[in-house]
Amino acid sequence: MRIDRCLCFQRTFAELKAVAAQTGAGSVEELQRHVRFGLRCRLCLPYVRRMLQTGQTVFHEIIQEASDS
Repeated sequence: MRIDRCLCFQRTFAELKAVAAQTGAGSVEELQRHVRFGLRCRLCLPYVRRMLQTGQTVFHEIIQEASDS
C-alpha cells in the first residue's frame, strides 16, 4: 500500500512539504493557511503531521490517531 496524498484535494505530501518549507509552516493548521487539504475526510492529517515531523512523504502503513483535536 502506498499513501502519498490527501485524496479529497489531490495534494501530494511532497507538494505539502514544499509549501511548508517555503512558508515555514510547522503544523497542520499553519500549513492549511497556505494550501487546501485535510478539510473533508481528514484521513491525511496524521500523515501530514508525520511528514512535518520527519520529512517523510510516502507511507506504507496506516497511521491512526486517538483523537484529532
